[in-house]
Amino acid sequence: MARRPDSAKPRSARAETAPVQRVDLYRQITDTIIAQLEAGRVPWVQPWSVGPGTGAVAMPRNAATARAYSGINVMLLWAAGIEAGYATQRWLTFRQALGLGGCVRRGERGTPVVYADRFTPQDERQRADRDGDEARQIAFLKRFTVFNVAQVDGLPEDLTVPPPPPREDLIEPRFRALMDASGVTIRIGGDRAFYRPADDVVVLPPPEAFHEPVNFHRTAAHELSHAVGHASRLNREMKGRHGSPCYAREELVAEISAAFVCASLGIVPTVRHADYIASWLEVLRDDDRAIVRAASHASKAADWLLGRLPDGDPSASAEDSDHASPAMAEAA
Repeated sequence: MARRPDSAKPRSARAETAPVQRVDLYRQITDTIIAQLEAGRVPWVQPWSVGPGTGAVAMPRNAATARAYSGINVMLLWAAGIEAGYATQRWLTFRQALGLGGCVRRGERGTPVVYADRFTPQDERQRADRDGDEARQIAFLKRFTVFNVAQVDGLPEDLTVPPPPPREDLIEPRFRALMDASGVTIRIGGDRAFYRPADDVVVLPPPEAFHEPVNFHRTAAHELSHAVGHASRLNREMKGRHGSPCYAREELVAEISAAFVCASLGIVPTVRHADYIASWLEVLRDDDRAIVRAASHASKAADWLLGRLPDGDPSASAEDSDHASPAMAEAA
């Protein structure tokens, strides 16, 4: 009998081994974020802190579907957009560009983004059958590639022209509307900003206490992102003491969520707690899925808040419609 060459393994065998290879994407993404933090660049605020040549403050969106990317993909696309100096945060797959009458220019390099999937190993299926319980799945990331509209010729003009910036006079009223619509109890007064889980209250200094009025909104976005994790809302784990890994993970979620909320409303994100960078680095070095998980939780928190605005877009965090898997790359 002719021997099957190694390159012609049965399809099922190839499928069994693929997720093991793809899980390295967690390490690759984490190493990138660690390098940025070690260099003093915070990836969820960097796009608007490097000066001229950047586009308007905005969440990355798919140009074909108008749906926003979410989770770790926001940071990946923000970073690619600022590095290349793109004027907009609109992205397309190669196939979508063709479908819109465009063509990716020869020599252009795409930006990798990811989505999460789950895989059940054969031995785990056999164990579950033997023991009569449910098979445990392994989460892994799958990569695909998108291109900024600036890399594509022949697209309709309305997809390539930078969108107008939000009206300055509407930013503050919209943020105040978000605060009211959240339903979270907010108390104004004192000289400290914090969220108190025991009685589910956000405490903020008055707007006039901030050097820049917009910092009141940035701080409120951070504390409200904590509040969204309450058991009555998204029920995140929030029991760690100050300085613990759990506490650092929660601060990471609130920082990223606040950046997503601010960018969605036309407010330039900034770092609210730069003194936590060392603890974030420790968490990321210990767990190569921590940043992907934190970005996923952050997207859910931002969506929860933004979805309660009177004109909130419930599909704002849906992923590229070409892909059936969830928008957020969420680790198990």
